Amino acid sequence: MLIEFTKMHGLGNDFMVIDLVTQRLDLTPELVQLLGDRHLGIGFDQLLVVEPPQRPDVDFRYRIFNTDGTEVEQCGNGARCFARFVQARKLSFKQRLRVETAGGILTLSTDRYGWVQVDMGKPSFEPEEIPFTPKAITKIQNAYHLNVEGEPVQLYVANVGNPHAVIKVDDILEAEVEKLGSAIESHSAFPERVNVGFMQVMNQRHVRLRVYERGVGETQACGTGACAAVAVGVREGWIDEGVDVRVQLYGGSLLVRWQEGYSLMMTGPTAFVYEGVFSPDGLMAQAGITPVQNSDI
Repeated sequence: MLIEFTKMHGLGNDFMVIDLVTQRLDLTPELVQLLGDRHLGIGFDQLLVVEPPQRPDVDFRYRIFNTDGTEVEQCGNGARCFARFVQARKLSFKQRLRVETAGGILTLSTDRYGWVQVDMGKPSFEPEEIPFTPKAITKIQNAYHLNVEGEPVQLYVANVGNPHAVIKVDDILEAEVEKLGSAIESHSAFPERVNVGFMQVMNQRHVRLRVYERGVGETQACGTGACAAVAVGVREGWIDEGVDVRVQLYGGSLLVRWQEGYSLMMTGPTAFVYEGVFSPDGLMAQAGITPVQNSDI
């Protein structure tokens, strides 16, 4: 059995996209890990899966898996690729889509230039909704001082469909993204782990950002990370409210707008890279894994 797939990216944040509306595939964590291997599989930051809806008021179900095989709630760059993919594959001819994710409902709108705007919903800053368990952690206004390997780190938390910690830095090129990102991502204060963003404010409408994504590591771009950074920045008064803020990442820039009490709106480009096929049984056999029939993540 061969399964068709498409390779896409949003600002260098790369995805393998599989249509499971017209195809059938039993996904397991082991298979996702094999597909995500950049030497032995296809390679990606996340695997995006298009499935039929499970409720009548949406167009599709949108699922996201990290390279370690874990399913996550949200991926903003992936959402934009999702919208372009279903149109290119003629799974939908709508310019405006509603899709269900593990993190809630998303509304995706495409324009004639190929850019996609995503209504990311309202951000949450409440610790229990991150989730974040700040026991014995000092809080100063909206900032938390978290002990990370014996050193205090000031950070802010936000949930934009998935959990984020945001750290304001003077220069993202000198930020200890690998060291701090890895330590905070798996810190016991974040029971479901967390994405870690390092934000440099350039002016009221321009920020630079690097993101260490949970289950992946640092990526070229992170749409939800951009949204979390803008939400925190607006809340703290670092950037303007209710206007498009340019979030500059390694892979390019996104426009993110937020006004307190309203949804976060993210707009950005997508790109198709190539299409191909793979054999699930062949990959599993090559790795010495016996496929389990009728199993699903």
